[in-house]
Amino acid sequence: MKTLSIFSRKALLLAVAAVTFALPGRAQLIQNTYLNVDWQVTVPLGSAFADKASGWGMNFEGGYFVTPEITVGAFISYQTNIESIGRQTLQLGNGAAMTTAQKHTLFELPFGVVGRYNFLKGSVFQPYAGLRIGADYAEMSSYYYTIQQYQDTWGVYLSPEIGVSIFPSPAQRFGFHVALFYSYASNNDDLLIYTMNNINRFGVRVGISF
Repeated sequence: MKTLSIFSRKALLLAVAAVTFALPGRAQLIQNTYLNVDWQVTVPLGSAFADKASGWGMNFEGGYFVTPEITVGAFISYQTNIESIGRQTLQLGNGAAMTTAQKHTLFELPFGVVGRYNFLKGSVFQPYAGLRIGADYAEMSSYYYTIQQYQDTWGVYLSPEIGVSIFPSPAQRFGFHVALFYSYASNNDDLLIYTMNNINRFGVRVGISF
């Protein structure tokens, strides 16, 4: 178990955002490509650590049209779910105990490859069905006083989704994106007296599409 200040670990998110926001201008220079930048909301399913719905997430995805219907590309996203825990006494074993209020957070950073089958390409509404496969970094944290205790873990990530890209003027390739998705990650770990067995989420993405 690792212990850090409550103000640590912000550089990773800033780096991801800086790199991905630099991409849209370049993507427009390459024919037969697409790029989505989305805000996402997720709801954890089943028993989970930090199991409250949260809108603290974003998604970045780009790909290439292998055929007019089929795209292959890459993605990276992040999500943070937060839950406040009232003051309680934790029995930590070996005679140790701790009485405190906590704030639990579950940070997830999946990345990998994505494939989509697209319908009605060239129209205003372009629906699709897709599947993401990749790796998942997750960090479960407990904040109390000015201390953060956390465990990080890696797992396999799998996420089917359905969505639609909406282009008011399809020839300009700039519009909006909406998607529904389910995600499963095989991450497992323990923190204090809490256990995480896999991460299951249902989510919604809303953003822009190039």
